[in-house]
Amino acid sequence: MEHLVEKASVLIEALPYIKKFRGKEILIKYGGAAMDNPEIRKNVLEDLVFMNYVGIRPILIHGGGPAITEKLKEKGVVTQFVNGLRVTDKATIDVVRETLADLNKSIVHDINQLGARAIGLSGHDNEILNVKKHTKNGDVGFVGDVTSVNIMPLKDLTEFNIIPVIYPLGIDEAGDTFNVNADEAAAKIAVAMQVQKIIILTNVKGIMRDPKDDATLISSLHVDEVETLIRNKVISGGMIPKIGAGITAIQGGVKKAHIIDGRIKHSLLLEIFTDQGIGTEIVL
Repeated sequence: MEHLVEKASVLIEALPYIKKFRGKEILIKYGGAAMDNPEIRKNVLEDLVFMNYVGIRPILIHGGGPAITEKLKEKGVVTQFVNGLRVTDKATIDVVRETLADLNKSIVHDINQLGARAIGLSGHDNEILNVKKHTKNGDVGFVGDVTSVNIMPLKDLTEFNIIPVIYPLGIDEAGDTFNVNADEAAAKIAVAMQVQKIIILTNVKGIMRDPKDDATLISSLHVDEVETLIRNKVISGGMIPKIGAGITAIQGGVKKAHIIDGRIKHSLLLEIFTDQGIGTEIVL
């Protein structure tokens, strides 16, 4: 009996959050190792379906870095990175497009199998991500910086409780396809849509003062602290663009930005529907 009462308490704890976010959009950025593990993937997609069924409007944007690297290796194309950006020549952009499109189809299929309705969108083909060629790190080929976001294809879906599943390719004024960093794309879409929250799934607990010690998790991180933490190598590597995405989002008017561990079972539900939440929240 006690066990049943506990279950009821969990549902009651979720009620204010269901009320708060019902009919509102929440953007989830999903990628990396969390996509390769079937169990984690199922948990993440079940969470999206749950959100959808209680009237919340999730938007999913995914990358596909490891899958792209693997596919390039198969084709004998050597991958180079400059400051975390994949150098993307013509041969590489074709592989990126093909790999992301395949991943997108399989995620959409899985969400539909779980009982919600999802539709896949390309930032390029659906002209969602307008870009200009990235030049800050020299010539890294077909890599784009997002200049504007066309939200109409997304609104057309969320208004009918359909989950948009987006992959981050952009289009420039000449109609060429560009690879876009998925964290940057997520932040720019979150701002354009003015979502209630952006949640970035990763494969660590969040930001830790000592990356080797989970007990040093920073549950709330002020944007003013970020520069010092990067300088002291507390935030490094792939976490830098994730933090950057969170900052871009909240500075652009998104109310909440979170970096959470996608490996934790039903981490999205724990973040959205519980009083404590998990991971690191970025605050202004």
